[in-house]
Amino acid sequence: MTAAIATAVSRVRSIPQRRVRVLAFKALVLLLIIPGAILFLAPFVWMVSTSLKDAKYVFLFPPQIIPDPVRWNNYIRVIQRVPFPLYGWNTIRMTLLCLLGQMLTASMVAFGFARLRFPGRDVLFLLLLSTIMLPQQVTLIPTFLIYRYLGWVDSFKPLIVPDWLGGSPFCVFLLRQFISTLPIEMDEAAKIEGCGYFGIYWRIILPLIKPALAAVAIFVFMWNWNDIFYSLIYLNSQRNWTLALGLNFLRRSSPMGPGVLEAELLMAGSVIVMTPCLLVFFFAQKYFIQGIVFTGVKG
Repeated sequence: MTAAIATAVSRVRSIPQRRVRVLAFKALVLLLIIPGAILFLAPFVWMVSTSLKDAKYVFLFPPQIIPDPVRWNNYIRVIQRVPFPLYGWNTIRMTLLCLLGQMLTASMVAFGFARLRFPGRDVLFLLLLSTIMLPQQVTLIPTFLIYRYLGWVDSFKPLIVPDWLGGSPFCVFLLRQFISTLPIEMDEAAKIEGCGYFGIYWRIILPLIKPALAAVAIFVFMWNWNDIFYSLIYLNSQRNWTLALGLNFLRRSSPMGPGVLEAELLMAGSVIVMTPCLLVFFFAQKYFIQGIVFTGVKG
């Protein structure tokens, strides 16, 4: 009886110690996270602040964090200088088509690698992964010659069509890893009920991989929305330019002469271009993190 009482007393005494350890651990985590968050937020804060300043206050030292006066007309000047509505429509159209193609075809290819059994499957998957390490500059000239032969230069086809032909290797890998975590018994039960491979993919697998699809959607959206490399190569006419190309044009089109940087207008344009990416990640971050975490559960 005495031993039981002593044990109970020691347990009660150990509770405050556990709480102290937990609070100390949380405080340590916060001490590490807060400086990192400030470090990463500083460029964004400077960008927003600069977009609302007069030109003479942009490079003022010490820097003026809160603009005084606030110049909202910088955003109006940007839209008047560069046709952002047209470039925005071009970017939205291209991004949505690429997004739809990647999610549909990449999930099909991932389903094949995760569920189908055929000779050379693992070799083909390894070959697919090896293309991730291949720099895009290596295949740039051959692909450009192919697209020029097809008459696709100065159109959106070189930017959209490849996403409808299997998707990117990274997206295939991400979805394949997620599908591999799903029980194979569901496929076998569906086969007993007379469901074919496409039915299994469309009715069973696709609804269950929504978190991974959300992660893929965010990646693809960011890639295409911010892409300037391929857009600069394949889009020549200004009517076909995207927001990234419009921002690049804004950097070089100062009426005060070549080489003059209007930082306040450039930052205002950057805020306009960046806002959709922030909104997409803000509203879909839960699914994004869930999809990334679950893809590493099983190899």
